[in-house]
Amino acid sequence: MCGPTDIRAGGPARARGFSLLEVLITMAVSALALLGAAILSLHAMKFNQSGRYRTQAVVLSGDIAERIEANKDGALAGSYVVAAGVAVAALTDCAASACSTSDLAIYDLAQWVTAVGQLLPGGSAQITQSVATNPTTYQIVVSWVDRRDGKVGSGQSATESFSYTTSKTVYH
Repeated sequence: MCGPTDIRAGGPARARGFSLLEVLITMAVSALALLGAAILSLHAMKFNQSGRYRTQAVVLSGDIAERIEANKDGALAGSYVVAAGVAVAALTDCAASACSTSDLAIYDLAQWVTAVGQLLPGGSAQITQSVATNPTTYQIVVSWVDRRDGKVGSGQSATESFSYTTSKTVYH
């Protein structure tokens, strides 16, 4: 007569080992699913950060365009031109005292170039005046560096440069 613990008979004792194997396989599949979800979440965070930089570039470009519009006399005189990578220092605090239109343009550029450098990784700005009459047109370029997927060299992340360009026409 075979009892429940008699392995030779192929009874319930063998079924218990099979259940343990099912549990191990289920745990392995669940671990792979969780790993996949973690990788997907990591990629989503990276793309979210890249989108934030793009949005910040649009906001910064709109900010200087509004400043140019507010100082029409300075804009028509060409006071808002700045080369890429150039730091601008304001000599007068136009928030605390009255300024000339050119001093206000320098003050605006100093604040704006500083904000671009602080808010965007590797951020730089360039403003050129393409039409120097009335109306005048400025081209605003905001550039930054962002990481890409993949690795290069000795474990360093690859980077890619981005820029956002807009134009502002000022009428007197």
